[in-house]
Amino acid sequence: MTPVVAATFAGAFGSHVRALVGPTRKPLVVVARDGRFGGHALAQAVQGALAATGCDVVDLGVAMTPTVGLMIRALGADGGMAVTASHNPIEWNGLKCLDSDGLAPPKPVAEAIIARFRAAVAAGVLGESQDGIAFTSPLEIGTVSQCDSAASQHVARVLEVTGAASRVRARGGLSVVLDCVNASGCQAGPMLLAALGCRATLIHAEPTGIFGHTPEPIEQNLGDLIAAVRAQAGKAACGFAQDPDADRLAIVDEKGRYIGEEYTLVLAALRMLELHGAGVLAANLSTSRMIDDIAARFPGSTVLRTAVGEANVVAALKPAGGLLGGEGNGGVILPEVCWVRDSLSAMALVLDLLASREEPLSAIVDALPRYAILKTKLDLAAIGGLPAVAAALERLKAAFAHERVNDSDGVRIDFADGWVHLRASNTEPIARVIAEAPTPARAQELADMCAKAAGLG
Repeated sequence: MTPVVAATFAGAFGSHVRALVGPTRKPLVVVARDGRFGGHALAQAVQGALAATGCDVVDLGVAMTPTVGLMIRALGADGGMAVTASHNPIEWNGLKCLDSDGLAPPKPVAEAIIARFRAAVAAGVLGESQDGIAFTSPLEIGTVSQCDSAASQHVARVLEVTGAASRVRARGGLSVVLDCVNASGCQAGPMLLAALGCRATLIHAEPTGIFGHTPEPIEQNLGDLIAAVRAQAGKAACGFAQDPDADRLAIVDEKGRYIGEEYTLVLAALRMLELHGAGVLAANLSTSRMIDDIAARFPGSTVLRTAVGEANVVAALKPAGGLLGGEGNGGVILPEVCWVRDSLSAMALVLDLLASREEPLSAIVDALPRYAILKTKLDLAAIGGLPAVAAALERLKAAFAHERVNDSDGVRIDFADGWVHLRASNTEPIARVIAEAPTPARAQELADMCAKAAGLG
């Protein structure tokens, strides 16, 4: 990922947006970056390329990816681009496109943008490609303007939609530890906690872009957060951890126990159903059955299961007028805020849930249905690369044809007491095996059965 690659891809995206808008006006595109060190070079390349294709650009600077989605809607923009590698280490970077609704484009649109990029590369990026990048004339080059209020607008919208501020403040100010991993959540995260009247202890909250720990918000990377919560000896209501682009949220309870990313969506869904009654939820195939158990408490609620990926969850949630969606990686989508996984929405809903109870987070979590979930990775290079996955999936389907099988994204097999899901990753050169069951031993057994049946064990 170099500035040349970033500019070429942004030029392809800008050309796509301009073709959608037509010749009557300049498209408006929102751009931000996740704050990782060095990302400014890519962001500037992106802005220049978008302007060169005739788009006016609004630069949010360092901002959360969900903030980009929110600002697209707030400004009536035609799309947006986030320079981010999400939870990946600092040596990685990437580009995420959002459409005029502020959501990840569906697969056919994404493929059309990628096709433009590839056509531009094939034609040579120094010149215009009819099927790739359509550079504009000098007099039609777009402008680049700055917006410094995006974080405050995002916080205000979360407070408006959730209505959490009065209830959380009525509890006298909950104490919360927040780990912003020195990235895009450093401004909006503390701002939200302050607006909710929380007493915040901040760690890794300086926006240096040099991550204070390995950035994926999983237990082995959150030792500082766990220690900070435990140091408060039960006075902290919980601890929160964001990833670099702040679309995911992991939670630590008041004892300093990492409760797992799967619980973020479940706790947020529980509060939304309590506030609004029965409704439609959406989650991907790799997300815990806990979401189904919570929905069952509110008769008339349904859970729509989708392929892995934010765009797929939204594609099910939006036409159904759903209350909430997300994924078991700590991602919560609150449609009235934005169509992007949003750690601010998740924080507000979890704190609102805590404010509505006279019991600590640990007790709320322990009262939820309990499962053991096992997430493992298989290096595709060791099993014959991506081409080997298709045959493995067919073997898995054949071996468990008598069980409930869903092959909309890899293969998920549902058993009476658990499930297992095998799929190739969208973002890494690996295959993922996820199994869930009442006990760790049974989850491991399901994962082993899956790998063996697929010929990967």
